[in-house]
Amino acid sequence: MIDVDQVAPARKLKFYQILYVQVIFAIVVGVLLGAFKPELGQQMQPLGDAFIKLVKMIIAPVIFLTVATGIAGMSDLKKVGRVAGKAMLYFLVFSTLALIVGMIVSHIVQPGAGMHIDPKTLDAKAVSGYVAKAHDSTITGFLMNVIPTTIFSPFVGGDILQVLFVAVLFGISLAMVGERGQPILNFMTALAQPVFKLVAILMKAAPIGAFGAMAFTIGKYGIKSVINLAMLVGTFYATSVLFVVVVLGLVARYNGFSILKLVRYIREELLLVLGTSSSEAALPTLMQKMERAGCSKSVVGLVVPTGYSFNLDGTNIYMTMAALFIAQACDIPLSLGDQILLLLVAMLSSKGAAGVTGAGFITLAATLSVVPSVPVAGMALILGVDRFMSECRALTNLVGNATAAVVVARWEGELDQEQLHAALEGELQPAPVPAAVPVQEAPRGGAVPMGQPMPHG
Repeated sequence: MIDVDQVAPARKLKFYQILYVQVIFAIVVGVLLGAFKPELGQQMQPLGDAFIKLVKMIIAPVIFLTVATGIAGMSDLKKVGRVAGKAMLYFLVFSTLALIVGMIVSHIVQPGAGMHIDPKTLDAKAVSGYVAKAHDSTITGFLMNVIPTTIFSPFVGGDILQVLFVAVLFGISLAMVGERGQPILNFMTALAQPVFKLVAILMKAAPIGAFGAMAFTIGKYGIKSVINLAMLVGTFYATSVLFVVVVLGLVARYNGFSILKLVRYIREELLLVLGTSSSEAALPTLMQKMERAGCSKSVVGLVVPTGYSFNLDGTNIYMTMAALFIAQACDIPLSLGDQILLLLVAMLSSKGAAGVTGAGFITLAATLSVVPSVPVAGMALILGVDRFMSECRALTNLVGNATAAVVVARWEGELDQEQLHAALEGELQPAPVPAAVPVQEAPRGGAVPMGQPMPHG
């Protein structure tokens, strides 16, 4: 395995010691096991579930320490509101674009046309559990749920938005205390070191988790289930790639960086998401990588965790595409009014969908429950392949949030362009493993590992 303490140039790792190589190998082995020994593959589910639980265990302290110390170190508290406002504006614009792109491509390709499914023959019981959860996911309930029962309950429940809410308030209050709060800030900064070290240790188990999750998925649902609905799955993957390369690519180019180089830079996180179907598995290391790439600690701490609930490009593409697929498969014509209603409801219901497996399906159920033209029972048509599309949803969400962090940091003047260029060109040390030490603010808004020299110039 990889030595997590390599924070300076050292001996070159052999290819099999590199984390993303190990994850790729684990995914391939998992697919083969699930395909040829499906029963044994299904028994590997605890490995994937255990790894995701391990990562979720550390997410709350990582977010709290990163956000609270980042805000507490700000001299201008107005900046917190300004960063949050710009981030929400970005999320709203590009989440809506994702919904529209999914709708346009569905109209052009029409993946569900010609199936001629009678809605009365659909098994509503197959999706009843998701519908029940969807009815509990109202907008009011979501907003109320952001406020935790106690200041400590978010660390027990693991709700990302609740942790973020407490971290922002605590960071602001710590900044307002001034010099009297400096000992607490110093303690939290020191506490971050073993926490990030723990993240690095947990990442060593990533290949095992990816193997277990992929073996279970293929073993239970089989590759044939993808082939049967290959048009929908293929269209969704192609649309997601189109969104990343064209839409996010243009945004990246306008802001002075390459989306393809950014994707290469976060390839370990993307492979981890591919193996586990959960974008939360990559949250701690993604935050560290974006800081290392020159985005300020405070911007990363606000943008990335919030984006996990409000900037779900892949989930949004999936929702409009899946809804129109069901309508096309059931020969249900949708008027312009129906499609506008679908778009508006999806814009609201997508907010707050967590980056975990199955959340997109639940959000789709919530959307269709409000749009009477499309039968909720039609979700049974895509139930078998939803797991395979969840990987693409999570991958697109991850790239969207990494892009958002860079863009918002640049808007705020909190982006070290030289450091970003070095990271995307592969010139920044350490490569690919997340550093086991926290970061501190650099003079121009960049961030460097603590204990290392600040960039010159």
